[in-house]
Amino acid sequence: MTLTNSDIHELTEFRRALHRRPEVSGFEAETARSVTAALPAADLVVTDLGGHGVAAVYDSGQPGPTVMIRSELDALPIVELGDLPYASETPGVAHLCGHDGHSTILLGLARLLARKRPATGRVVLLFQPAEEDGSGAAAVLADPRFAGIAPDWALSLHNMPGVALGRAWLAAGPANCASAGLRITLTGGTAHASLPETGRAPTPALPALIDGLRAMGPGGAMGAGFRLATITHLRMGEPAFGIAPGEAELWVTLRGLSTEDLDALLTQAQDLARGEAEAAGLVVAFSIHDRFEACTNHPDATAVLTRALDAQGIGYDNGDMPMRGSEDFGRFGGAAKSAMVFLGSGTDHPALHTQTYDFPDALIAPGVAIFHHAITELLG
Repeated sequence: MTLTNSDIHELTEFRRALHRRPEVSGFEAETARSVTAALPAADLVVTDLGGHGVAAVYDSGQPGPTVMIRSELDALPIVELGDLPYASETPGVAHLCGHDGHSTILLGLARLLARKRPATGRVVLLFQPAEEDGSGAAAVLADPRFAGIAPDWALSLHNMPGVALGRAWLAAGPANCASAGLRITLTGGTAHASLPETGRAPTPALPALIDGLRAMGPGGAMGAGFRLATITHLRMGEPAFGIAPGEAELWVTLRGLSTEDLDALLTQAQDLARGEAEAAGLVVAFSIHDRFEACTNHPDATAVLTRALDAQGIGYDNGDMPMRGSEDFGRFGGAAKSAMVFLGSGTDHPALHTQTYDFPDALIAPGVAIFHHAITELLG
């Protein structure tokens, strides 16, 4: 069973309509309503799941596993450039990662499932909210209603600029790093700029803190024990010449190839900050943001996707896997056999999160075909 030419035309138009009306993480209410309205008849539709998430269930009525296919709803707080006829109509927000295309693929898959249910088990199509800030998957999993549709298998895809159309990246094992944003606040006391010694400025602590963070997360080649610390923001005192500052804030993004590597790096970074704060007579406080767990492809789920790629004549290799970037899909691997495939968007295609990126509509049909083949293999 495949999509018709009419299906592909309608799905392309839907994808472009989503592109016009992007919404950032946690605010995807209109996007969720549009997806829900476009779903063909499902056996169960769960809305407002973990926020604005939507889950559509296509049930065979026969015993068998639950297979979940996941896409994302949210866009990015970035100004879109270019002259697309369907460009973003929301100032400062745009679909520059392809989540509009990923969700359209799931709607195409829904059309096939509505026409013919799987022979056994059930399929859950999850349109996940808030992927970009790492909060969506955790919220979906924490929603009590998710327990009733929890999957045995979880599959997903992401488009990948720089990889040729008709090619993919896929490999078992680590796929994406775990990461978290650590905000470090140092508080002392201000003083007149002519008498800095009478205050407690964070100035002496910051260079040692920055150098220490970079040394404990140097990056380098991907592999076991990979760790990276990236300073992303620094603020100290008020913009005035007459005041010696009394506080500072440093933001650092920490990455590890595994969740355990990330946890160790978080602990080490906080210990370093405590030591530097104590030496400078400062009070230190922490907050953690945008937490992503490591994304690991289960060998069995990877094998299913491998056979689906083979069936569609899509070549694949390990590419640059595992990747430094993070992906909120990793949390679903805690209780399900999960895997993600990276589908080429074109070697010269603008990169993800750049202002001229746009999802290639040519990926809609093969994306649907990959998932449909996987579902048929698992459920019949």
